[in-house]
Amino acid sequence: MNFVEELKWRGMLHQMMPGTEELLEKGMTTAYVGIDPTADSLHIGHLCSVMMLRHFQRAGHKPLALVGGATGMIGDPSGKSAERNLLTEEVLRHNVACIKKQLAHFLDFESDAPNAAELVNNYDWMKNFTFLDFAREIGKHITVNYMMAKDSVKKRLNGEARDGLSFTEFTYQLLQGYDFLHLYETKHCQLQMGGSDQWGNITTGTELIRRKLGAEAEAYALTCPLITKADGRKFGKTEQGNVWLDRRYTTPYKFYQFWLNVGDEEAERYIKIFTSLSHEEIDALIAEHRADPGRRTLQKRLGEEVTCMVHSRADYEMALEATQILFGKATKESLLKLDEDTLLAVFEGVPHFEATRDQVVGAKAVDVLAEVTQCFASKGEMRKLTQGGGVSINKEKLQAFDQVLQPDDLIDGKYLLVQRGKKNYYLITVK
Repeated sequence: MNFVEELKWRGMLHQMMPGTEELLEKGMTTAYVGIDPTADSLHIGHLCSVMMLRHFQRAGHKPLALVGGATGMIGDPSGKSAERNLLTEEVLRHNVACIKKQLAHFLDFESDAPNAAELVNNYDWMKNFTFLDFAREIGKHITVNYMMAKDSVKKRLNGEARDGLSFTEFTYQLLQGYDFLHLYETKHCQLQMGGSDQWGNITTGTELIRRKLGAEAEAYALTCPLITKADGRKFGKTEQGNVWLDRRYTTPYKFYQFWLNVGDEEAERYIKIFTSLSHEEIDALIAEHRADPGRRTLQKRLGEEVTCMVHSRADYEMALEATQILFGKATKESLLKLDEDTLLAVFEGVPHFEATRDQVVGAKAVDVLAEVTQCFASKGEMRKLTQGGGVSINKEKLQAFDQVLQPDDLIDGKYLLVQRGKKNYYLITVK
């Protein structure tokens, strides 16, 4: 497939240096995307750049994922209004290892193909580079005037940052430029890609290569747009913070729910950017969705594709089961299939009570639900609702209000899910 054409129809091409397309048409090209290892997980804000590498590899080219073990110690001023915290070498090493594991879901690192992906860490080539050597070998090629003209620097100097711009962060574009030069010389990497906020840093690299190696050295830049929500706000942020790829921070259920809840306009854009579905498949899905938006065809398929890619088919199916539990006609069996993290994620917003094992096991349901906990205001209310078939425990109708609760009524040995009517849930944790 033609990589540039693929990006264009997917809405993933923002800027491209002249000559880039011609370079890619000559044969297999090596390109890299830089990722700052400031956390031990990527979040969905990283996904557009990662998907660019994925499409690049599918087009027959060789992707390099660069984790900035060295530059992560400094901090990139692009799009930031404050200096970031500097990380220790030990933390960075841990973060890099975790990120590689996540990237393996998107890129083929293992095959014998000439375009197998590689992970590189700029700490490997920066750790023994002295300041004096860097100033003499690299610093002399790029003028301060050139660096000051970059938007990321100008914004920070023109009052967007309370404390201005430190020398440390000012040097970031030179260090990133040197990464490009190093990969050009050692891996014959001729293209750097990234988000549109990286254009200044990337073009510093192409300029450094040209000035250090001569005008005949061919290096190019390509960026994708920064993805936003329909209202222009930053993509990937929720009230709880970032949507992470690591299940420790965002459960597969919550991850799936994020995609399921995007608007129609966003779903049409995101399914092109964040999946590998073909042009024809996506056009058909969009047509089907527009014919009956209420079925949320696009959001469901988008959630399925991205959840399976980032997590697994089994995690997607569990997220689907969990969604049915809250909004559909689920059974006790489907409830028991959930792992503890998913169960807690699904019922995070419902009233939550705690009780001891002695208070619950062997006790009458009416006593537990109306006295030990406040699921019901009174025993009379609970009795009346139970007789009308309006009370369920663990998705099974309660047959008698004074039914005695048994040990096997507890999910995972410690949870009781109480349902009053169709929409009111209560979760009891038994300790």
